[in-house]
Amino acid sequence: MDKERKSFEANKNSLGFFSKPPKIDMRNSPDDHASYFCTYDLGCSAALISAGFELISLDKENRRKVQFIFRREDGIEKVVNDYWADKLQVKARAFFDNMKMLKNRIYSE
Repeated sequence: MDKERKSFEANKNSLGFFSKPPKIDMRNSPDDHASYFCTYDLGCSAALISAGFELISLDKENRRKVQFIFRREDGIEKVVNDYWADKLQVKARAFFDNMKMLKNRIYSE
């Protein structure tokens, strides 16, 4: 099991949320860009979660905006492109619930 996955499992509480998100420094390792997909867009993040992609962490270093960090998996770029092209189809209720969950994560941590 890789280091990030161990950290993920160790920090996950019974509800599936992080008690303390793992620290991922995207500036230091070029391998991180190959392993993770990052976005500042709340709607895109809710769409990715609704499509089944794993949210790894929220980076709140910049007080004005939050960066959402996902594990890079096959098909993630297609989902993002479909989202921006207004072609992505996800369940409306799932999208809404994931949007609320992300807002709760932003303001409660």
